[in-house]
Amino acid sequence: MEIGYARVSTPEQCLDLQIQALQKAGVEKIFEDRMTGSRIDDRPGLQEALGHLRKGDCLTVWKLDRLGRGVKGLVTLIGELEAKGIQFKSLTESISTSSPGGRLFFHILAAMGQMERELIQERTRAGLAAARRQGRIGGRKRKMTIGKVEAARQLLASGILPKDVAQSLGVSIPTLYRWVPASARA
Repeated sequence: MEIGYARVSTPEQCLDLQIQALQKAGVEKIFEDRMTGSRIDDRPGLQEALGHLRKGDCLTVWKLDRLGRGVKGLVTLIGELEAKGIQFKSLTESISTSSPGGRLFFHILAAMGQMERELIQERTRAGLAAARRQGRIGGRKRKMTIGKVEAARQLLASGILPKDVAQSLGVSIPTLYRWVPASARA
């Protein structure tokens, strides 16, 4: 029996392309997940698919990265399947672990997929570091500017209640206290 598995990373994405390809390939039962692929253990659809597989069956995916992104996790999973007499097939990459060449190709593609992921992470970290060196900080703009902090100090020193100061500056009371602690108001 061929068991199919389809996954997208977010609930907004569509599984139709994967499901149609799996059906065209003759997959009899398809399991789905709508969540990140970084951890194999945390996906209920995949766990259910693995629970249905028996010796002689085949787990089929549309593309290798739909099963997982890390080489270690993929290799471990495929090894566990092979130990149980279960084959693996990826339609897009034309990988089938039913032959030695297919197993070799699987390992090469899994390693390349992990390398691509690590390169993306490395470029992201380098870009963030370069932005920090230029004085840019990630996240949203701060509500409390230097002028607002000084105005808050003056208003609080004149006896205006903190909730009124926070409201007039358009910030929450905790934000006001974070920028103008009680020790700095005296």
